[in-house]
Amino acid sequence: MFSCRIMVFRPTWEEFKDFSNYVKHMESKGAHKAGLAKVIPPPEWVPRKSGYVIEDLNVTIPAPICQVVTGKQGLYQQINIQKKSMTVQQYRDLANSERYATPRHFDYEDLERKYWKNITYVAPIYGADVSGSLTDNEVNEWNINRLGTILDFVNEDYGISIEGVNTAYLYFGMWKTTFAWHTEDMDLYSINYLHFGAPKTWYSIPPEHGRRLERLANGFFPGSYKTCQAFLRHKMTLISPADFKTIFHSITQEAGEIMITFPYGYHAGFNHGFNCAESTNFAQERWIEYGKRASQCTCSKDMVKISMDTFVKRFQPDRYEMWLKGEDVGPHPEEPDRKVAAPLPLPQDILCNKNNPTLPQSFLEAPKKGSRRGRMAAYNQNFSMSEFPAALQLELMEEDNMTFGSDELPPDEQQLEVLEDIWLKAGEIEAEDALICDAGYNVKKNKKYFQKKRGPKGPRDPNKPKKERKKREGDPNKVRKGEDSNSDELTGLYTPCNSKSKKVCGKIVAPIELNKQSLDTAELVKSLVAQETDMLLSHKKKTQA
Repeated sequence: MFSCRIMVFRPTWEEFKDFSNYVKHMESKGAHKAGLAKVIPPPEWVPRKSGYVIEDLNVTIPAPICQVVTGKQGLYQQINIQKKSMTVQQYRDLANSERYATPRHFDYEDLERKYWKNITYVAPIYGADVSGSLTDNEVNEWNINRLGTILDFVNEDYGISIEGVNTAYLYFGMWKTTFAWHTEDMDLYSINYLHFGAPKTWYSIPPEHGRRLERLANGFFPGSYKTCQAFLRHKMTLISPADFKTIFHSITQEAGEIMITFPYGYHAGFNHGFNCAESTNFAQERWIEYGKRASQCTCSKDMVKISMDTFVKRFQPDRYEMWLKGEDVGPHPEEPDRKVAAPLPLPQDILCNKNNPTLPQSFLEAPKKGSRRGRMAAYNQNFSMSEFPAALQLELMEEDNMTFGSDELPPDEQQLEVLEDIWLKAGEIEAEDALICDAGYNVKKNKKYFQKKRGPKGPRDPNKPKKERKKREGDPNKVRKGEDSNSDELTGLYTPCNSKSKKVCGKIVAPIELNKQSLDTAELVKSLVAQETDMLLSHKKKTQA
């Protein structure tokens, strides 16, 4: 066990007035060691004087996402499928409907058990990433839309506004809506204020154990790791805290409370019911070393990357020239014993700063041999395959032929069955149109469909001889539902033995083509191939253990 715990702070009104200084005060008490801290604001702080009458909130959720979760035994992948826009009033009614409402529970622990038990059933809809703020403009203290930290230099020097990073985002949640394991973009700080509604459960990993979590995730999801070494930045990976044993902490955030996440603090969580939170990122000087060495996702163009030029130039002037040459050798703050050069910036990282009209001479004279790629390879040595067990290394090498490339064949029937299940759970196709039986999801609808196809069961013809029933004990070919050779190892679904695979292709292609704006099919299939392999390998490892 380790000593750091999630700390709770109750500042006075005078202490609360200076945001940056109070965050420094929290860190002086060791709050950052847990990666997460709670702040209970003083009663004098009222972020919205008019209150929260839903009918008065003139807010539209432009792109709610349906969160389809697949997996088992504590290891899951979350697929987000975009739905039609809706108002907050419509979202509230949906969240409180019988299908999506919070189940009865005794306490938060009971609700947490229900969450993990039912995580793959009834895909919830999350009103995430809504640009805007519910905080009154005249509020100067802890106004999430303008915290006044050094992150403001991104806008001042680069002229860039990044929604949700240096501006506020609103998040409208319902029961079981989830934020998967991740650190903030560029390993920044973040603040989350729960304006109203049901609580939110948070899990956190202390930054000192961040590398340990990454190694665990790389081992559990080798296919995803092989596709992108920073795959946790995709915010799709869910791992039950039970698999972390003693390295995680959890806390519940109530309405009116603030959560602060610290640099390189992995966190995840879920909502207990209908609620609304406001969030953004911010920075302190302590973050700069984290930002210089933050891992980057290279498989997506949508990932946030912030040039560190203005921060190094302003706050580390003595190291700026060395940084431009790729000679800024030092440790990651959470790995003090391992010293490597900070990754060399790209030319556009320097020129985006309006104070740099041209590329500095020191950058142009930087040695080109083993430049950025070599430095990044040295920096990412912690992702080396040598850290994996020999058996897993073998499985990873055997998996080489299973990765998906641009010239390769389209998905086969088994992969399309998985896709069909995702579209079914997301409500993109009707249960009556599905050709797979879902054990536990829309079972009744599927039964009605099959009964409708077969026709009503009439009285038995007395002249027709009874068929001999095979005894289960004596017939090795007799199998139960879910035990047949068509069982889906990934989702726990089974395919009827008499289903025709050609029809599966015909049925599943149409809805996908109609929803290309919601989800890129090729990317989804690529992700599913990787996660299916991950689940099989993880299941094999757990069985061997």
